[in-house]
Amino acid sequence: MPALAITDLWAFVIAVIVFLAIPGPGTFALLTGTSKGGVRGGYATLAGLVLGDQVLMWLAVAGVAALLKAHPAVFHAVQYAGAAYLVWIGIGLLRAKEGAGTGFIPMQPGHWFRQGFLITVLNPKAIVFYMAFFPLFIDPARDPGLATFAVMALLIAFITLLYCTGIIFIGDALARRLRDNSRFGNWMQRAAGVFLIGFGIRLGTQ
Repeated sequence: MPALAITDLWAFVIAVIVFLAIPGPGTFALLTGTSKGGVRGGYATLAGLVLGDQVLMWLAVAGVAALLKAHPAVFHAVQYAGAAYLVWIGIGLLRAKEGAGTGFIPMQPGHWFRQGFLITVLNPKAIVFYMAFFPLFIDPARDPGLATFAVMALLIAFITLLYCTGIIFIGDALARRLRDNSRFGNWMQRAAGVFLIGFGIRLGTQ
């Protein structure tokens, strides 16, 4: 883009899509919010994920990644908090009563928003990732300025919205088909719990 310091816009867009396609706790949170709260719950979760992502991106731009690298204790404190939160959610799914994971459970959208936001913002590695990711598409001979980073952040949010909208509607359709199959729903709930516990342990031990 001539007015900005972005070197290859299409490569940037493709890279964002590829990273979105890699399953992670955010994807799981989105599917959980959709399965239990319908499309409304899915979009509430998505709003939390996007807001958390924007917070991390702008913290990265502000140079917080350098601070975290210079103070490992701060980095690990946030890392362990995020890992503990994922494990706590996973244990909650494993301890849920039979049938609690099937069908649509009335939940306030704010619950899903908060969960999506915390899952995203409590992962300090994302800050370091953005610090490494942004320079790949910025011309070092030009001053990027805040406008360049703002466009990149908005593009990531827009692409995330489009991509996750597909996940929300596919997840909603699947949940409607499976809501009467309590045995399968209970099995999926426990599998999801194990996944989150494992992911949390991995995050906390890396």
